[in-house]
Amino acid sequence: MQKLDPYAALRIREFNIFLIVRFALVIGWSMQFLVIEWQVYDITNDKLSLAIIGACEFLPAFFLAPFAGHIVDKKEKRNLFTLCIALFSLISFGLYWLTSETVESNWETKNILFGIYGLVFFGGILRAFFGPTIFSLIALLVPKSVYPNAATWSSSTWKGAAVLGSLTSGFLIAWIGVHNTLGIVFILVMISLILVLQIKQKPIMNEAANESVKESLKSGIKFVFNDKVILGALTLDMIAVLFGGAVAIFTIFAKDIFENGPKGLSILNASLSLGSILTMLATTYIPITKNTGKKLLIAVFGFGLSMIVFGASKLFWLSVTAIFIAGVFDGISMVVRQTILQLKTPDDMRGRVGAVNSMFVGSSNELGAVESGIAAKIFGAPLAVILGGTVTLLTVITMSLTNKPLRELDLRDDVQEHYDDVTS
Repeated sequence: MQKLDPYAALRIREFNIFLIVRFALVIGWSMQFLVIEWQVYDITNDKLSLAIIGACEFLPAFFLAPFAGHIVDKKEKRNLFTLCIALFSLISFGLYWLTSETVESNWETKNILFGIYGLVFFGGILRAFFGPTIFSLIALLVPKSVYPNAATWSSSTWKGAAVLGSLTSGFLIAWIGVHNTLGIVFILVMISLILVLQIKQKPIMNEAANESVKESLKSGIKFVFNDKVILGALTLDMIAVLFGGAVAIFTIFAKDIFENGPKGLSILNASLSLGSILTMLATTYIPITKNTGKKLLIAVFGFGLSMIVFGASKLFWLSVTAIFIAGVFDGISMVVRQTILQLKTPDDMRGRVGAVNSMFVGSSNELGAVESGIAAKIFGAPLAVILGGTVTLLTVITMSLTNKPLRELDLRDDVQEHYDDVTS
């Protein structure tokens, strides 16, 4: 049996460069997300404006994802990743410019809002490509025998950057203002753009050169929907994020319920991410390949239950604790899902499967923001969170009763098979 090496993926130079690039990008993206939400809500004081932000990013990310997956499978991954980062830098600079004193003093408020919404929409287009590109690139940087370890470190890096971005953004808004904070975001994106060029170009794994777009999209979606394990894992995470998540309305809790301002917003966001990253780091020493399906079901159930406690709480630090525990379960869920996808997806379909993953999970963040904003407008923020957590619990119970392959999933044989292929 393969001996567990918690640092296996980190022994590969290009994977380390990739982690640094992803760390800088996610810090910038998470900071930008919070800053823009705070700025828009501060301007409008309307809960529905948070839903509009989510819709602007969700619509292009969701509907373009299948086509993005097709393109990713056909193109060289390093160059495509570089192009995505370069275009993201334009969005970051645009937001930095829109929040400058010159624009604010010469433009009407509605025009500034339209400009922000437009750049967020452009970001949604990029999101359709970022997910499948990153998913495909990871598989080209490390051997299959260390996919679970690479998935853990990649997810940990993502969450670690989210912790830092979430924790610092609120304080930076209070200390140096929205405009200067977005300037820092732009610098981080430019750093990642320089570093990504240190990764060599990779071979294109999809050899079906004559496959039409329609055939390509059909085969990718058919693969996911015919695999009960992958479909179940994606569905669980989608429901948890779509209904159980409350990140998009943390601003309402921080400003209106707990009255802690941007600092309280940072603490709430950082608590969720901190719980996730601590769990992810633990999984580098404690493998999740044993009883994988049961661990996923328990993790999503625990996440939903924690969100119910958060919604019902009237005490700030109790809410922070509940969010931290939700983050712990979210970390387990993320590592398990990424490991399942990496081990169960053929090399020539990684772009399309990554795109479907973006549609299920990535885009559900934005759609979840729409749902959360509308639900908060109708029911109030606390009840909206409680209802979302309840839907998550009911989904887990249903999935555990109806999806036997997922419930009984154990990945130890898959990992050992790849390890034997490498060492034989």
